Amino acid sequence: MDRNSAIGLTLIAVLLLLYFNYFSPTPPPPSEATSQVTAVDSTSRAMPTVDGVAEEAIVPNDSLLQLQYGGLSHFMNGTETTTTVENDELSVTLSSRGGIFSEVRLKNFKTYYQQPLYLITPQSNTFSLLALYEGREVDLFQLYYEVETRKKGDSTLVIYSASVGPGSFVRHTYAIPSSGYEIGYQLEVSGLTSLTGDLLTFKWNDKIEVREKDINASRNKTTINYFTVNNGFDNISETSTSTEIEALVDPIKWVSIKQKFFISAIIANKSFSGGEVTTSIPTDTSMVKNATMKLFVPRQDVTSGGAHFKYFFGPNKYSLLGNVTEDFSKNLNIGWPPIRWVNQFLIIPIFKFLENYISNYGLIIIILVLIVKLILSPLSYKSYLGMAKMKLLKPEQDLLKEKFGDDMTKIQQEQMKLYQQAGVNPFSGCIPLVLQMPILFAMFYFFPVSIELRQSSFLWAEDLSTYDSIINLPFTIPFYGSHVSLFVLLMTASTMIYTWQNNQMTAATGPMKTMSLFMPLIFMFVLNSFAAGLSFYYFVSNLVTFAQQAIIKRFVDEDKIKAVMEEHKKKIMSGDGKKSKFMTKLQEAMKASEEARKKGKK
Repeated sequence: MDRNSAIGLTLIAVLLLLYFNYFSPTPPPPSEATSQVTAVDSTSRAMPTVDGVAEEAIVPNDSLLQLQYGGLSHFMNGTETTTTVENDELSVTLSSRGGIFSEVRLKNFKTYYQQPLYLITPQSNTFSLLALYEGREVDLFQLYYEVETRKKGDSTLVIYSASVGPGSFVRHTYAIPSSGYEIGYQLEVSGLTSLTGDLLTFKWNDKIEVREKDINASRNKTTINYFTVNNGFDNISETSTSTEIEALVDPIKWVSIKQKFFISAIIANKSFSGGEVTTSIPTDTSMVKNATMKLFVPRQDVTSGGAHFKYFFGPNKYSLLGNVTEDFSKNLNIGWPPIRWVNQFLIIPIFKFLENYISNYGLIIIILVLIVKLILSPLSYKSYLGMAKMKLLKPEQDLLKEKFGDDMTKIQQEQMKLYQQAGVNPFSGCIPLVLQMPILFAMFYFFPVSIELRQSSFLWAEDLSTYDSIINLPFTIPFYGSHVSLFVLLMTASTMIYTWQNNQMTAATGPMKTMSLFMPLIFMFVLNSFAAGLSFYYFVSNLVTFAQQAIIKRFVDEDKIKAVMEEHKKKIMSGDGKKSKFMTKLQEAMKASEEARKKGKK
């Protein structure tokens, strides 16, 4: 690409940025039809919006309660009250019926539709705690409890108790700190000799509601993760479209319901004895997934006062998760090693540092590109130098193709001889690019799950964590979607220009050349529904690469390189030059392959 083309492309990019930054219309607010309203069945117990007394729940008659709950049937009648405790990050509402969560709201986040963001609601979450009492299975989360609230240090304690007699009780204690996303929980049962069995069964079902723009992307990032004492971190497949059930026979430290940007989890101080986790995709488009966990709590821990747990309700943010418990940071999927290491030790620290000084995430992405390109500049220089050498050999390679026609084996052998005479490694331009691949893939993992980009607008993109859309199509294009992403189009165009430019410097012909131009089109389809931040990063990276190559070109003297190559060629021809071991072995391998091919024909 010549100087005029580079200037023209840059001016087009600048004009587009200025137009969409200052003249593009702001996205219209979502219509009322997009707000999610869940109907409540008339037989459900009422849920008050403030602390106080709720409508009494409908319960079976006394004889049925006595039959099912025995000595605990007295606690099946009552009036539900709720207690709300708030800290800087959470608003937690607990109910006297069950002594369990009724609502949990993240105060610093909203849904895509700018509604309050609840991780727990009575309509979407159900809890049960099953135990054997007097030979019957009872649900301790169905009892009515007395509530007591008091302060302990900087935490607020909410205590739910059901006293059966002197020294006999069931108690749930919640410790809500003044800040943070962790809630302490202790389960105690004392003096109930009729409580039998080795285990209590804790069940939690979460019908995860739609909170983001793209339900498909949300479903592909939502699952249940867990950590077993023997085998460490594991999970149910995120992208599964069928019902997945996994039985957990080993002791379990923690289980999380991991969404794209948020986590609900329970963590045991000791461990659960085992359990089962399930995910499924509902037909209801107002729900992302249905997640269920069933965990076994040792009765001995409950009766001895050792059943200590903590809940986590918060954002899926790397800097936050590492302090929760062992391997909890793996809830944020930022790739496999070495891609994970690149994100963990390079991209995330740079991103976090820039956040301290810059509030515009579009600018942060641009600066991130510049920093990464600066770090990789030695590799970029070597890559360009290798391509420059290949460009100088291109006329001789063309002569070889004319001389040997369709005999590809002979052409490759003569090309290897030519490379060795000129002192050129044909892979010198590729190796630096391969070494850069972990960083490119790291971005592929990082941007779609980066909660920092969530609801952060830049230019025409209203949310950098999801796709930007300049046109919504009235139909769906297979593998592409029903919208047009401008960042993806710009990335595709710049990648094709970059690829075409590189092809002029190499000897690539035929299918290889066609494939290299076809790959950007494939990525256009793949990335159209990915995070706008990702395609913007790749687009800016291409622009910086053009500038890099223009600068490097000023410092690369092709005449000098050609003179060095000619001098090396003379030494090789005279027998004084040192042959490359790699090239020698490559020639030997090609020669052996040709001999084997001839023998096969005979």
